[in-house]
Amino acid sequence: MSEIKIPRLRTVDKIKPPFPLNQFPPDFGYILGKEIVYLLATKSTADLAGPEWEQIFAKGIGATWKPSNVGLDDVTLGVCAWGAKTVKNPRPHQANIVRLISGRNSPAYSYEQMELNADSQEIGIDVLSIWNARVESIRSRFSHLRTVVLIKSYDLTELAVFEFETVLYPIDQYTWSRNERGNLEAFEKATGAHRFTWQPHGSQFTIIERVPQDCLLIKVKPPPKLDKEHILKTLNFDDSWITVTRRKDNG
Repeated sequence: MSEIKIPRLRTVDKIKPPFPLNQFPPDFGYILGKEIVYLLATKSTADLAGPEWEQIFAKGIGATWKPSNVGLDDVTLGVCAWGAKTVKNPRPHQANIVRLISGRNSPAYSYEQMELNADSQEIGIDVLSIWNARVESIRSRFSHLRTVVLIKSYDLTELAVFEFETVLYPIDQYTWSRNERGNLEAFEKATGAHRFTWQPHGSQFTIIERVPQDCLLIKVKPPPKLDKEHILKTLNFDDSWITVTRRKDNG
């Protein structure tokens, strides 16, 4: 898959990001690993949801976490904003390509395009234009906009982290067609590489991204599980901490 060319902009070039792309702070990997160890020790299942990853990433780079409706700027630090994604993979350290669910781009809502069986190219252009409008709205407030991806194994003991620039995609550089499931797929005209998938029912937009060679690799030793009853006893828990009523009893 060819790399998307990012234009050099004078204003952006003058304002430096907190750190170069994929050059995370030196202790970032250890902070992330420590959070995962705590999660594995305290949770009944090895699961890390999107908002948790956003908070951990923000903590790891000294940034601010604030959930965003757009989903592209949940983490901010100075002139830079990040959207954060998680992807499951049985072997994160060997993953080459990830599929990133990147919002719901609905031509029916944005353009009142109700004919989902209309020309594939026309609908695809609308879908990509919606994405570009979302990106442009965030870039008007931040000099740098990135997406940070956590590739996680099913037991969370193997992780890979990387960033890429969140960009506008030129709508004339892709060919859209329907696959056997009725979903739209976009391919780069120059290389034939599959770049996007869009599902008409639900409007889910997926970006296909290559994992860079300088991604951060982390291994975590599984910790022993903390015993729930022991923790409650340590806290001197008793039933008086809990009140149980019914709505009708509260008048």
